[in-house]
Amino acid sequence: MMKAINTILCLAWVLCWGVPVSAGDVLDKVKKQGYVECGVSQGVPGFSAPDGSGQWRGLDVDACRAVAAAVLGDANKTKFRPLSAKERFTALQSGEIDLLARNTTWTADRALSMGLRFTAVLYYDGQGFMVRKSQGIRSVKDLNGATLCVNAGTTTELNVADFFRTNKMTYKILTFADIKETMAAYDAGRCDVLSADRSALAGQRFILKNPFDHVLLPDTISKEPLSPAVRQGDDQWFEIVQWAFNVMLLGEELGVSSKNIDELKQTSTNPEIKRLLGEADFAAQLTIENGWAYRILKQVGNYAESFERNVGTGSPINLPRGMNAGWKQGGLMYAPPFR
Repeated sequence: MMKAINTILCLAWVLCWGVPVSAGDVLDKVKKQGYVECGVSQGVPGFSAPDGSGQWRGLDVDACRAVAAAVLGDANKTKFRPLSAKERFTALQSGEIDLLARNTTWTADRALSMGLRFTAVLYYDGQGFMVRKSQGIRSVKDLNGATLCVNAGTTTELNVADFFRTNKMTYKILTFADIKETMAAYDAGRCDVLSADRSALAGQRFILKNPFDHVLLPDTISKEPLSPAVRQGDDQWFEIVQWAFNVMLLGEELGVSSKNIDELKQTSTNPEIKRLLGEADFAAQLTIENGWAYRILKQVGNYAESFERNVGTGSPINLPRGMNAGWKQGGLMYAPPFR
């Protein structure tokens, strides 16, 4: 009986998600098509959203651009496909996109049941709540009986259910497949609260008609490690995506930025910098051209540069580094040694 059940589950997985790709397939595909196709959000400022000229910007966007710089030599050789929360996994598993970088939480179910491989935590986050200042709400404990708007197909719904049940509170939830619909419903007053990752709320607040009429509550009710993801079955592509981000972390740690990289490449005597910028290239192991780490840091920048211009002090969102600071500054951001 158990064998039959396993067979049925296996067939269902193949029908729903497709057969896992073999090693090297995605890299070959990307080289032939000449660009990296990345699944991104439908518009989360700071992570993935088009600017005034239609250019995609954000932390997730930079993760994709870093891969393009490493593999194709040009960070601009990217295409971005906006996906809803429900569409994102199907698009990745079917091969419609090469990489999912869409403020997606790394969970056991997604890693073990959906055929995904999460590459590295791009941003450590947690679920929060946004309310109107006029409501006078100061804490999530004041939300008993509230109506919440959330995006369907996210970890948000389960977190809300767990929190309200644990605290013996009642609530009503309205779910929407499209983030724009979710935002519009909250803005129109159909719900009392908008709940999502705190970083997303901080950016989405500026989409509302009167941004400064709204405030994020201080409470965080969950862990939301946001990570790019690739399909299982292609270790080579996984390593490329993972190490492209690690290079951005190492650049910050070693003080190598897009502005000083050429000088340091010529003059630095630091053995770690010398390894990063050429002496220990590892390009052959990744089957890409030499100088890939240099290209990432020159064209995209290190993690600090990306963070500051997209969500930090150089952006309207103005998020603190917090847990997303480097390990030397007491944060969680840490890359394996480049040796």
